Amino acid sequence: MGKVRRLVVIVLFDGVDLLDVTGPPEVFSLARRETEDAAGYEVVLAAECLEPVTTGAGVRILPDVTFHDAAARGIDTLIVPGSVEVDSERRVRAVVDSELVRWVKTLAARTRRVTSVCVGAHLLAAAGLLDGKRATTHWSTASQLAAEHPAVQVDADPIFIREGDVWTGAGISACLDLSLALVADDLGEAVALRVARQLVMYVKRPSGQSQFSVPLEQVATTRRIEDLRHHILRNLGEPLTVMDLAEFAHVSDRHLTRIFKSELGMTPYAYIESVRVEKARNELESTDATLERIASACGFGTTDTLVRAFRRRLDTTPTEYRRRFRTSYAADGGAVRKDGSTPPVRHFPVQGECPA
Repeated sequence: MGKVRRLVVIVLFDGVDLLDVTGPPEVFSLARRETEDAAGYEVVLAAECLEPVTTGAGVRILPDVTFHDAAARGIDTLIVPGSVEVDSERRVRAVVDSELVRWVKTLAARTRRVTSVCVGAHLLAAAGLLDGKRATTHWSTASQLAAEHPAVQVDADPIFIREGDVWTGAGISACLDLSLALVADDLGEAVALRVARQLVMYVKRPSGQSQFSVPLEQVATTRRIEDLRHHILRNLGEPLTVMDLAEFAHVSDRHLTRIFKSELGMTPYAYIESVRVEKARNELESTDATLERIASACGFGTTDTLVRAFRRRLDTTPTEYRRRFRTSYAADGGAVRKDGSTPPVRHFPVQGECPA
């Protein structure tokens, strides 16, 4: 029985994000190696013409085929990367070219499975391929995607989302996670995990893991709110009431709330809880501290408050989050104590087969 043939076409155009183009081929190449070529992946780069394309990083890439030629073939997986522009105030916007959208729509009609990586979701949305679907993109352009395409259910949090045969991925290194998920869908989890080890990715992150990082989510436009945010980060273990923050900023309580809603789109309490959850996530991923210690250090006070915040914001518990996303305790079988802590860490190479 011959191997299954899987043609993967990656859309190429001037200004495209370099890693979005080069990351997926590495994953598919390793999948072929791990299966002794039985995976059958053939990856080609397609552009409007065969002239070199200059990526956003300034690196030039040579296309393999034209869009016209690619459209004549039976495509298994279409991967659509994206491109952004940054204005003088460092605001990021996804770039969408109408001619490129037309080609994406044409190629998608001849494809079994359509995917976007990073801000490539904007191209899929413009082609009408995300209407009525839940989709993700890089957090910095999620609000743009939602505003320009109200028919799309934008969720800026997950690493990737699958809606039938349409997959959308976050940015930028999440192109590797999405590609690994495609391999798992084709060849099974065991092959995908072997590829993840070869990539020195300690875990193959599932779609539910958040790309969200509170300190990075929004850029404040005033010095006052930026000072407040740094003050919160420095004093996260303290009570941090609205009255305290207002006194620090030399404004009234009501004015402070207006500032937060205007600048960050949420109340002071909601923002503080978001930062606390983010810090707790980092502690759960990288330390063996008990839940009691983490709750205290992050300002939750009690583990019950910590658990409620995790359920509210991440739809999981701190213990389950640690079980899924802690990477350095794998050598101990992923054990988690009853108090939520983990056993002492023994560090092994990612291949991880050597004895203790």
